[in-house]
Amino acid sequence: MIAAILVSLPVLAGSRNVVITKAGAKEGPGRDNAPAIQKAIDMVSLSGGGTVTVPPGEFFTGAVELKSGVELHLEMGARLVGIADISAYERAHMTVDGERSVFSALIYAQGQENIAITGLGTIDGQGGDPAFNVGKADPGGRPAIILMRDCKNIVVKDVRLVNSAHWVQYYTGCQGLQVSGVKVYSHCNYNNDGIDIESKDVVVSDCIFDCEDDAICLKGLSLCENVVVTNCVAASNCNAIKLGTASVYGYRNVSISNITVRHASEDNFRRWSKKLKGITAPVTVISGIALEVVDGGILENVTISNVSMRDVQTPIFIRMARRNEPEIPEGNRMRGITISNVTAESESMMSSSITGVPGLYPENIYLSDIDITAPGGGTAEMASIEVPENEKSYPENRCLGQILPASGLYIRHANNVVLSNVNFHFREPDARPLILTDDCKDIVQR
Repeated sequence: MIAAILVSLPVLAGSRNVVITKAGAKEGPGRDNAPAIQKAIDMVSLSGGGTVTVPPGEFFTGAVELKSGVELHLEMGARLVGIADISAYERAHMTVDGERSVFSALIYAQGQENIAITGLGTIDGQGGDPAFNVGKADPGGRPAIILMRDCKNIVVKDVRLVNSAHWVQYYTGCQGLQVSGVKVYSHCNYNNDGIDIESKDVVVSDCIFDCEDDAICLKGLSLCENVVVTNCVAASNCNAIKLGTASVYGYRNVSISNITVRHASEDNFRRWSKKLKGITAPVTVISGIALEVVDGGILENVTISNVSMRDVQTPIFIRMARRNEPEIPEGNRMRGITISNVTAESESMMSSSITGVPGLYPENIYLSDIDITAPGGGTAEMASIEVPENEKSYPENRCLGQILPASGLYIRHANNVVLSNVNFHFREPDARPLILTDDCKDIVQR
């Protein structure tokens, strides 16, 4: 799959190179270099393509639109710094289905092709500035750093992305995306996801995500299909690897491998150990692997392998439910999930789980060569805890309660689950059963 996707990403055809300082950009604060940078991008695109170069230095800018055939290249020592003013990103609110999108970004593109952002420089969103409603629910104005919509053949390589006001990077409705060698560090505001993808023919490789919200997140408001994620570090205060939350269309043909999961370097908002019972470490990831279909849609043919995780509350969280629909949406399914070669150190009594709700059953799930070490400490009384259905709740591990009646794996409303060489260890004795099932068919343990 990787080779096929990489072939579809052509080298940019043009050869023109414009340095932004030649187009009028100047270093230092107090200046919006967006007009000069946009002039360079437009000029290169109209001439048939090429490179717009950001030289060493600090250049402040509002929203910039990337155009077809253009590679925005940040040399080592170059810094693009977002202006701390929401109005500077107004032009980046695209029109989608005749309506103004709530999303904006520092660098954005819509309907473009053969575009790239490369180099060893840094893009800083200044998302921790009070202008961006730090720590508050997003009013629909906080910009991402990168937003690509309905584009083809995108390369994002080697750049450092820091301090986003919202999601760090969002690729929606695109086809042919390669993200490699990118380093994300963003802990300055809510919703600092490392990368959000709802696109087709995607490779994400050799990246480091250290962020406040979900690290690697596949969305499903358009079909997310033929996706490879490999050789990455995912450090998060929320979920490390997540397919969800929105799943109107869903996910198909996804391969995720060779991932290292750990807690984030900062925890400025979550503080789970003070909010939840039974958390045994000061900073934790919510779930190492979270697979969720709660808004209709599909999740099928998903393979996750070779994952090493520590500092997680719940190693594996698989959830199917109906959040907004009173009836089961036609074609809604969650099947064909393989998770293998996982080692995990967990830090809570919210054990791994595979759960549907009455009438919605995840199926054909294979877990093999899983080794989980947990805190333990469960009592016999905890084994009889009633687990709420919470069909309409937001799908996080704690929607099932802060203590589960199984010490290792809880399975409810699921069919054809195969467990092969799945092992649990505990730092303290635990009286709860290792594996507990409820309303399930064809649960096989080998």
